[in-house]
Amino acid sequence: MRCIGVDFTSRPTRRKPVQVAQGECRGTQLQLQALHAHADYDSFATALQAPGPWVGAFDFPFGLPRELVQALGWPTAWLPLMRHYASLPRDRIRLQFKAFCDARPPGAKFAHRACDRPAGSSPSMKWVNPPVAWMLHAGVPLLIDAGVHLPGLHDGDHNRVALEAYPGLLARELIGTRSYKADDAARQTAERRAAREHIVSALQRGDTRLGLRLAVPAALREPLVADASGDRLDAVLCLMQAAWASTRPGWGLPAQVDPLEGWIVSA
Repeated sequence: MRCIGVDFTSRPTRRKPVQVAQGECRGTQLQLQALHAHADYDSFATALQAPGPWVGAFDFPFGLPRELVQALGWPTAWLPLMRHYASLPRDRIRLQFKAFCDARPPGAKFAHRACDRPAGSSPSMKWVNPPVAWMLHAGVPLLIDAGVHLPGLHDGDHNRVALEAYPGLLARELIGTRSYKADDAARQTAERRAAREHIVSALQRGDTRLGLRLAVPAALREPLVADASGDRLDAVLCLMQAAWASTRPGWGLPAQVDPLEGWIVSA
């Protein structure tokens, strides 16, 4: 099965593009074939139109917490909710989310989806550090417009399947809480490079619960390790999750998934 893994950004540029890892999964081996960078959404949207069959794992939220949606009085069906959310300017969203948080007690400011704690991911309403709310705001409309299929959320072309991923879930399995990436040049240390090297070597050995071994061409291995931002490696971690999903019934999703919130694959 052809697979892709996507490390997304809410504001792509040449310095910080959307990174896409492409590979082929056969049995328990995933062959990394290419790394692509998209400096704008038009380029990325074109890539989403590639004919299937393929399955992609995308590092941005596909849904908002039901608790938040109900509190704000927003639509409680996924597609109308996403259309409404995409229509709002980010400054207005920020004000509404902040008001929601300000009214809640310390330690429980944010609403969470059911998948957030099992995955260890940030709440999808978070607008800073990391701004995943803006990633959702930018990313989900691209998927809808591309006509891809989002299992459990939105029916589309079943030959092009999009799943929500979280690379930190797999990275923590391999290196615990060690940091392996930094956008700030002052924090791009030898220790973080060593952590990236450890992750890539572990993926090649198949040292994860996903039961897959990553085959990496020599020409692509050094760019993975050398990228101090970790964006290329995050795309490959998402690629691993896409490949795992391609081998599982129902794309590896739980039998019961909230059709408003969605689920992070392999959580």
